[in-house]
Parts: sequence; C-alpha cells; structure tokens
Amino acid sequence: MKLPKEVTIKEVGPRDGLQNETKFVATADKVDWINLLSLSGLKYIEVSSFVHPKWIPSLADSLEVFKQIKRQHGVTYGALIPNEKGLERALEANIDEAAIFMSASETHNQKNINKSIDSTFPVLHNVAQAALSANKTVRGYVSTVFGCPYEGKVDTESIIHVSEKLFEMGIQELSLGDTIGVANPKQVELLLEILLKRFPADKLALHFHDTRGTALANMLTAMEMGITTFDSAAGGLGGCPYAPGASGNVATDDVVYMLEEMNIHTGVDQDKLFAATSFIQQKMDRALPSHNLQARLGAVIRS
Repeated sequence: MKLPKEVTIKEVGPRDGLQNETKFVATADKVDWINLLSLSGLKYIEVSSFVHPKWIPSLADSLEVFKQIKRQHGVTYGALIPNEKGLERALEANIDEAAIFMSASETHNQKNINKSIDSTFPVLHNVAQAALSANKTVRGYVSTVFGCPYEGKVDTESIIHVSEKLFEMGIQELSLGDTIGVANPKQVELLLEILLKRFPADKLALHFHDTRGTALANMLTAMEMGITTFDSAAGGLGGCPYAPGASGNVATDDVVYMLEEMNIHTGVDQDKLFAATSFIQQKMDRALPSHNLQARLGAVIRS
C-alpha cells in the first residue's frame, strides 16, 4: 500500500455535526466543546455557519460562539457562508476562513440553496471575492459528489464543471462530499482518477459520511491515490437537513485511531480528543456513532 506519512484532519463537528440536530446545544456548551477540540492538536475547526437562523436554527448563535471561544495559535477557525450578508456577520466574528458551498446535482442544490446551479455561481463568486479582499482564505464544498438523494447517480461532468468554477473563484481547497454516504472504494478510485488529471491532490479534500459503514475504506482508497486532507466530525455527529437518509460524518475519533495505528501522523492527541467527544456526547444525551469512542467508554466502565 502506498500511503502518506501525514494526514490533515479538518474537524467539522461544531458545524456539520450539529446542523441537523433537533436538540439545541447551549452556546456555553458549544464554546466549551470547541475549546476542548482546540486543545486536541486539531489544526482546523469549522466552528459554525452564518446561514439564516430560520434555515439552521441549531446554529443561530454562531456570532456569539465565535466571540466566546478561546482561540489557539496555529488553529484555523472556519465557518460556512451562504451569501454576502452571511459574510458580513462572519467578518464581524473574525473568522479565519470562509467556506462556500453548493451541490453537483441540480435538485439538491435547489433544495439546499433555493437556487439553480448556474444562479448559485454569481452569489458564491461575490462571497469569495469579498472574503479574499478581507484577507481571509476561502474553501469550497461540493455536495452530492457520489450520489444524490433525489437524482441518484451524479454526472461526472457536472462535478468537474462545478469544481472548476469554484477554483476560478479563488478557493484554496475543494472538499468533495459524499453527502448521503453511498460511496464505495471503487467509485472513489474511478472519480479521483478523473479529477486528479485536472486538479492537484493537495488542493482536494474528501468529506465522507458513514451512512453505510464505508467511510474508512473510502478514505484508505483516497489516501492511496494521494489525498491527504479529510473532513470528519467528533463522535460521528452530523447529517444534511436537505438530504433524506443522510447520517453522520465519519467520526474523527475513528479516523485518528486508524491512522495513528498505521503510523500515519495526524498531530491529534487521542486522549484530549476523547475528552472533547465524551463532553459533547454527554451534552447530546445519547450515544454517538463513533466506534472508538464507545470502545474507550466501555473499557473505562469495565475497569
């Protein structure tokens, strides 16, 4: 196996992990959780979203959270930004990075953003340019890359078209999302064979959901093809409000365990990550999907 020596993990739990939750996590608890994550060795945390609270009520306190967290040197604190108004609030919050987002499938884009793919481009272009002018970095997300809950298989040309447009806007990195967790390793290999002819591996990240238990296998395939950046959520929290059937992101705890056991450096302290994930599990008042979290909790109970 040809595997990297190091992998970058981008923690999206505070945003993508909480956005689909019906239980509102108190602002103070979000702040405490992010502060714990900041101490774990993670170098990137997606703190929240500046989408209108009507659409994502669980993240209505994004500005307050940003203002209250204790930032650690060397950690990038990002946020999801839908439009210029959202960026205004995000700049007030002093984000480090703006993440813009859209879908590769027309129906999901309409459901998620209320716009066609073509009409989304000008909106995101304006956000990207304004963020860059404010000396912020910009990241792009493409959803439904491996399958759409409404359309099924997504046309590869659409994925390429959307990706190229986002890079033209000035994004530094593109995260390819398996929004409903349908990807398999062979599909990952075939798609990356095409995309890596157009985009450098170090400009691509992968964002797997573990709906069908294939996320870690998909990551392994992507690593063999040169991808070294992955999104994940502590505890396996997450899901998309506009993708029926989408369950949580691949769990940061599981990813870190697998990589470190394979001598692939992540820079994440597993004990500190365990403390952060145990904390948010307690606040959610339910068991989270992470296998490693539950195994460690079980070991603590048995001891």
